[in-house]
Amino acid sequence: MHTVPTVPPDPTTDRYIRFGPYFEAFEYTDWVDESRSWKETCYVGDWSPLMKFSVKGPDALRFFSGITINSLAVFEIGQAKHAVLPNSDGKIMGEGILMRISEDELYFTSGPGSVWANFKFFSGSFDAEYTDYTAGRTIQQVQGPTSLAVLEEACGESLRDIGFMRFREIAIDGMKAYLLRQGMAGEVGYELHGAWDEGAAVYDRIWQIGQKHGIRRLGGRTKMVNHVEACFPTPTVDYVPAWYGFDEEEAFRAHVEGVGFLPYEYFQSHGGSHEGDHTELYFTPTEMGWGRSIKLDHDFVGRAALETEVAQPRRVMRTLVWNAEDVADVVTSLFRTDAEPYKVMEWPREYLGRVVADKVLAGGEQVGLATSRCYSYSFREMLSLCVIDVDHADPGTEVEVVWGEPGTRQKHIRATVARAPYKTDNRRADVSAL
Repeated sequence: MHTVPTVPPDPTTDRYIRFGPYFEAFEYTDWVDESRSWKETCYVGDWSPLMKFSVKGPDALRFFSGITINSLAVFEIGQAKHAVLPNSDGKIMGEGILMRISEDELYFTSGPGSVWANFKFFSGSFDAEYTDYTAGRTIQQVQGPTSLAVLEEACGESLRDIGFMRFREIAIDGMKAYLLRQGMAGEVGYELHGAWDEGAAVYDRIWQIGQKHGIRRLGGRTKMVNHVEACFPTPTVDYVPAWYGFDEEEAFRAHVEGVGFLPYEYFQSHGGSHEGDHTELYFTPTEMGWGRSIKLDHDFVGRAALETEVAQPRRVMRTLVWNAEDVADVVTSLFRTDAEPYKVMEWPREYLGRVVADKVLAGGEQVGLATSRCYSYSFREMLSLCVIDVDHADPGTEVEVVWGEPGTRQKHIRATVARAPYKTDNRRADVSAL
């Protein structure tokens, strides 16, 4: 294991956390300071360990159209889409960002979604070439209200022509990259896709320019808080990739083990008060809040299974606001000697690497599963994402979250259903006047 080579080493940082095959800094300043950055100034963060590949050739568009719920009937050069990949049962195998580089080349970045796509490409027949860029290109984000100012100074040109989910080539000190406008923090934000061996230099240049704009470096302790506030469910955090119990499992497993990806079970770890196995943490695109992206204008893996759910979803994605008094009781239980303390709440959230799913009850009956519990300093509230039955999904509905692993002392924490995303979505803000 090594630290992420696309991030300049910081001699003042002595704590690290795993990110794929590498380690990244746990935090740089502190998690409160870093979590304020995307609301007040901006941050620079690195996602380079994600897998990346391109498919180039006459069948590139046909290949991706056959494995994604998204319609690619209108997909312009320089446009990006959040592509969701289900299996034949309609359960999510992974998702990521799909970018159209040229008429016959598409570029995909993901975690487990790349593994599934790799299998589908090499088990099919396509007039196209597959190129792996996992260790060849970086992914670095600059997100927050001052991100545009930082990047315009770094590039030496106006970037206001780049619309939401659009990208084009830029250069920073002669180092070329694609700049994608997206907004993973729910604010105006950008993502750079450049050469791996130039990643550290680009990161450092952005960091130096950003000093006057209040930039922060984003550590692994804080980076997923914005995924809760802005509602970006994530594999191995909010859902388990549905790699077991479907009709291609045996061939898929053999492919994964033969190619040498991370161990098959790496993406299946889970915990929390949920008492079922990992297959109950397999979710559909609708349950993750991506139902609007399911387009039935093309044939794709899982279409038949999703047709009914599109018309009549059973569960949807919401935010839960946890009761502050009940959360405080969990914390203070550590200082009482009259009973077993409740399970410790890591702050601001659980460590990454497994889905921590807690049962959500209404009237004593389970109606959902809460994931990604985190403390939002900006809202001064404990939040989580929640896959919940539609009958209990109206904002304002009162529910209970069961806190604590089975077999331990558990606490029923009151919670209120709220919209998802919880924070105002500012990703599409007009940048022309900034």
